[in-house]
Amino acid sequence: MKEIIKKYWNQDSNNYQKSAKISTDSAHYGPYAPNENKLKLLGNIKNKNILEIGCGGGQCSIAFAKQGAICTGLDLSIEQLKYAEKLATKKKVKVNFLLKDIQTLKGIKSNSYDIVFSTFALQYIPNLNKCFKEVNRVLKKNGLFVFSFDHPFYSTIDPKTLKIIFNYNNFKIWKETIVKPDGTKSKFVAYPHKISDTYSALINANFIIEQIIEPFDEKIEKGWKNSYWKKIYPLKLIKMIGPTIIFKTKKNNIL
Repeated sequence: MKEIIKKYWNQDSNNYQKSAKISTDSAHYGPYAPNENKLKLLGNIKNKNILEIGCGGGQCSIAFAKQGAICTGLDLSIEQLKYAEKLATKKKVKVNFLLKDIQTLKGIKSNSYDIVFSTFALQYIPNLNKCFKEVNRVLKKNGLFVFSFDHPFYSTIDPKTLKIIFNYNNFKIWKETIVKPDGTKSKFVAYPHKISDTYSALINANFIIEQIIEPFDEKIEKGWKNSYWKKIYPLKLIKMIGPTIIFKTKKNNIL
C-alpha cells in the first residue's frame, strides 16, 4: 500500500500544488480550518526545532521557518519534496527536507525536537500506534505533537443525498481510482481513523491530550471552492460537518 501512496503523490504532486495553492504565510490545518497564526496552538516557535511529518510541498515548514523556527520536513514522495525545496529557495528560507517513512521515523534522533507537526498526512498511515510511539521518541521533554486529518464523521454522510451512511466499513482501507481534471487516472489509498482509535493510540504512546478542535469557516479557504475541490468538499456537506479535525497533545514525562 505504501508504494501505491508514494506513486500517487509522485504522479499528482504537480496537479495538487496547482489546485490547492497553499500559502506559506502560516501553517495550515486543512480545508476550511483557521491557520496556525489564528489558532496559535504552537505558541512562540522562534528558535524551536520543528519536525513536520508528511510535509508534502513544504508550505507549513516554510511558514515556520519564516517565523524563526528550525525546521525539518519528511515525506515519502520525491516529487513533493522537489517542489518543497524549490519553494523554500523561492521564499528564501532554509528547511531540511528528507525522503523518509513517516511511520517509523528511522534515522531521526531521539529527544531532538520541540514540536512534531502534521497536517492531513496521517490518513496515509495504517498503524497510528507505531507512528505515535516514534513521534514520542523524537520529542524533547514537554514536546508538543499537533496534527490534523480528515474528520472521520465527514465520511459517514453521503455527499449527494446528505444522508447518514455510517457503518464500520467507513473506517476500513479506502481505495479509489481518481480521475483528474485532465482525464488522467490514479490509484488512491487512505486509512480513515476513528476518533477512539486516534485517542487510544495517543494514550498508548504516552501523550497528554490537551485539545481536540473541530473548526469550520467557509470564508477561509477560497481556493478550496474551485471546480475540482467542490466535488470533494461540497458546501452543503461541509456546513453540516467541517472536514478537518485537529489534535493538540504533549509528551507525558511522568511515565
